[in-house]
Amino acid sequence: MATIESVRGFTPRIGKDCFLASTAVIVGDVIMGNECSIWYNTVLRGDVNSIRIGDRVNIQDGSVLHTLYQKSTIEIGNDVSIGHNVVIHGAKIHDYALIGMGSIVMDDAEVGEGALVAAGSVVLSRTKIGAHELWAGCPAKFVKMVEPEKAKEMNIKIAGNYLMYSRWYGEEGAGATDPILPEE
Repeated sequence: MATIESVRGFTPRIGKDCFLASTAVIVGDVIMGNECSIWYNTVLRGDVNSIRIGDRVNIQDGSVLHTLYQKSTIEIGNDVSIGHNVVIHGAKIHDYALIGMGSIVMDDAEVGEGALVAAGSVVLSRTKIGAHELWAGCPAKFVKMVEPEKAKEMNIKIAGNYLMYSRWYGEEGAGATDPILPEE
């Protein structure tokens, strides 16, 4: 069963039909939408500031989300895929974006709607990636524009696949969650 902990008076709130892998850790000021999946060894650390996650977001194995105390927050839109071993530190990720495996997205960076961050990229603090742009490298640089409909279609497909994968675990009675709300 995933570790879910309250910190500083904040208790994570998990939406409906989410999958939390048994080794996922969700702490503090985290609010997650519906049909999300948080995979193995992923840490959402809302101890020093807030993490807000939309619907149908998948955060894959080994990823870490954290913020700066009183300075940065994390906002993730709907239908976003966060690849394996990604670090997001105080950034904003818009709807339909994809963050490739092993990438790092730093404080106050912004990844636009339908944008793609290639695997292994480092998005430096305060970088603004526009809608439907592909960025890659260390540090990440603009590569090209991506056709909006193709990017959206691809990202919705990936998000849908991860929703399907998460259902496999629920069928066996492990991992699927009912909404978790703090006691009033």
